[in-house]
Amino acid sequence: MSDVQTPERLRAAWAALHTPVDGVSRGARTAAAVIPFSVLPASLWRIAGIGFHLPLDGGLHPGHGQVPLWLPMEAYVVILSILSEALAFLAFGLIARWGEVWPRWIPRLRGRRVPISAAVIPAGLGAAILTAMWSWAMLTEAFGKTAQWRPLSPDNPMTLHDWHSALMFAAYVPLVLWGPLLGWLAVAYWRRRRA
Repeated sequence: MSDVQTPERLRAAWAALHTPVDGVSRGARTAAAVIPFSVLPASLWRIAGIGFHLPLDGGLHPGHGQVPLWLPMEAYVVILSILSEALAFLAFGLIARWGEVWPRWIPRLRGRRVPISAAVIPAGLGAAILTAMWSWAMLTEAFGKTAQWRPLSPDNPMTLHDWHSALMFAAYVPLVLWGPLLGWLAVAYWRRRRA
């Protein structure tokens, strides 16, 4: 493979993944593009603060939580961030050809139309879960409560008391957009495919 072909192939692959099909509204294109960017700040904050131990967290040391002991927290954070971005990128499937016709690399399905429900049901469930999860997270944070609605102690790094916690809050606030935008895209996809 020559070096000249590589940029052309990358451009073609990028276009195939992102180019909307006919009938996709400008709003749907914008929503699909905004979703990965709404996830990006939290991913970058996690990787920088927890993965690379930059002084962004103001003393927040997450411990190991539900992470298996054999998996380093730094690796977990990078994996979580990459997975989050990959899931956010799937929103483009609701506007692009690969969300309407199975790609050629999928055996037995290649070239066939994707059933509407195969896209709308997962997108709708994801939208409902994300909307509930991030709305509740922001609500509890705004009121200084835990997930069980108990008050946070004043010295808890999760309370908004310095620039570290304000930066973390600002990185996570855009996640509130993910669920509603995904739900809107799922409805737009359903309407367009049924028409």
